[in-house]
Amino acid sequence: MDLTHLDEKGQARMVDVSEKNITKREALAQAIVTMLPNTLTMITEGKHKKGDVLATARIAGIQAAKKTWELIPMCHPLMIAGAKVDIKPINDTQLLIEVRCKVADRTGIEMEALTAASVAALTIYDMCKAVDKGMSIGDIKLLKKTGGKSGDWEAKHD
Repeated sequence: MDLTHLDEKGQARMVDVSEKNITKREALAQAIVTMLPNTLTMITEGKHKKGDVLATARIAGIQAAKKTWELIPMCHPLMIAGAKVDIKPINDTQLLIEVRCKVADRTGIEMEALTAASVAALTIYDMCKAVDKGMSIGDIKLLKKTGGKSGDWEAKHD
């Protein structure tokens, strides 16, 4: 498979999507933030001095999805139809961030979902680093994508 962001000379380029059909596309991505149990309790009980950590992270994720084309050099600007950020505890030390983005366009929306999940996770870290500098962000990945020329794709479950 050829790398679409390289021309015949191996130089970086933005892919020309002008001839592609507009189709409905959707992407689901995730990130996991691991922290101390006390930090997670503080977040879920809304006792953080800086305010509602989860609401701030959701807003940051949505904003990041909309600005992905400004952050990732070869991404096209997209008119995002929807971006939803869900954040929930999955045990006593981890928050799962899931982002679903939708668009009707000529190119996919996977990067927007991945960027949103990453920035939501970074926002949680930023708001909580004073109480838990050892937090980690990981397992950032695309879970599912639909639409477009390449068709549907779903990550294999472990």
